[in-house]
Amino acid sequence: MKNRQDNMRISFDFNYMMSEAVGDKDGVTRAELDLLIPRATKIHADLSAKRKSGALPFFDLPYQDTSAIKSLASEVASESDNFVLLGIGGSALGPLALHTALRHPFHNLLTKKARGGRPKMFFADNVDPDHFGQMLGMLDLEKTTFDVVTKSGGTAETMAQFMVARGAVAKALGKRALKKRFVCVTDPENGNLRKIVKAEKYRCLDVPPGVGGRFSVFTSVGLLPAAVSGIDIDELLAGAADMDKRTSNDGLWENPAYLAAALQYIADTKKGKHISVMMAYANGLYNVADWYRQLWAESLGKRLDLKGKVVHTGQTPVKALGATDQHSQVQLYMEGPNDKTFTFLRVEGFDTDVDIPKSYPEIEGIAYLGGKGMAELINAEQSATELALTKAGRPSARITFPELNAYTMGQALYMLEVQTAFAGGLYNINPFDQPGVEEGKLLTYAMMDRPGYEKKKRELAKIVKTNARYIV
Repeated sequence: MKNRQDNMRISFDFNYMMSEAVGDKDGVTRAELDLLIPRATKIHADLSAKRKSGALPFFDLPYQDTSAIKSLASEVASESDNFVLLGIGGSALGPLALHTALRHPFHNLLTKKARGGRPKMFFADNVDPDHFGQMLGMLDLEKTTFDVVTKSGGTAETMAQFMVARGAVAKALGKRALKKRFVCVTDPENGNLRKIVKAEKYRCLDVPPGVGGRFSVFTSVGLLPAAVSGIDIDELLAGAADMDKRTSNDGLWENPAYLAAALQYIADTKKGKHISVMMAYANGLYNVADWYRQLWAESLGKRLDLKGKVVHTGQTPVKALGATDQHSQVQLYMEGPNDKTFTFLRVEGFDTDVDIPKSYPEIEGIAYLGGKGMAELINAEQSATELALTKAGRPSARITFPELNAYTMGQALYMLEVQTAFAGGLYNINPFDQPGVEEGKLLTYAMMDRPGYEKKKRELAKIVKTNARYIV
């Protein structure tokens, strides 16, 4: 265990966030971090007390019993050629991030033998009718399992997906096939999907009631599809547990999650860095940046603080892919408004390296590449971008993965969750609700004629009338 922790522990490098690297105007000083130490101690005590009381169960997910999840995953994998996750937001972003990081990048194109007997994986995270309808039309429904994921059981998009898929299966195979072709992940007691599960006898796993969607990647929401595709979910949780140990003390300078949160908070509130860019220098980590966008935006983007004061907090998170976005975004990052921080995701040891042949020795401008590898090139690109931004006074930090595996992924995702929870304390807001999202949901219910939302529909009519004059 000690050897694994030593060799597979991710690191958080924040040298280029500091004033010594980019100057006092744009960088964080040691004194500014030290000033947060008393607040950090109080926030840590508050989070620890809530964890102990059971109010923040996401903290303890690394220590759960995974036997029921693995049992269902084994059943599903053995009886399916296709596995389709029906969900949106936190119900899909976490599972997709795990899959793209930890499985073959062309998983669905491999033969079943090359996939280890695992099904092809699909993540239906929207209600675009072209995308969903054409996906549904290409699947062999007799060999497809649908995983319906909604904690509330009332998410309009997910339940619409479910109703369409259920109708298609019933029409093609008969209603008796429904029990075998659907599994559900929802609240253990409440919600419309739980009612359906009880009535129609679907196999079902629970989402702990106190775990919100964007913090649910270590619940059955993320673990079931991961296990179905062949990811070692116990290794994933072991990595998260390792990070839990590293983030369980109140020492600001020793806690990577607290440090990361404090640096972003100071950069946002003191240095004018209102945009947080996460730039992954590995295709497999790009969807981690996408998952982070929801986590950071939905948790910290709040109108009111804990005292009811209007504050409008939160950085705007942006995802980017290196080296691709060096050719589309870095010009702006280098010379545009200095209103951003950057967090690089870097992999030291790739599963596969590709040697560049020693071709065209007579052409000096490309001959230097010969004899090197693509892993060396992409990491040189990362370092060069990091240093160029530093030279331009643009602050950045880096999370480095010794390798991209379940153990390191567990560490990284858990660190970012704790970072977000701690940042909520710094901003003095509730990072676990999403009132801004709820209003859009209510207006959607009204537009779709859900009973009980007639007042909202009248509000909609007024808004539409007010905004109907400027159309070209």
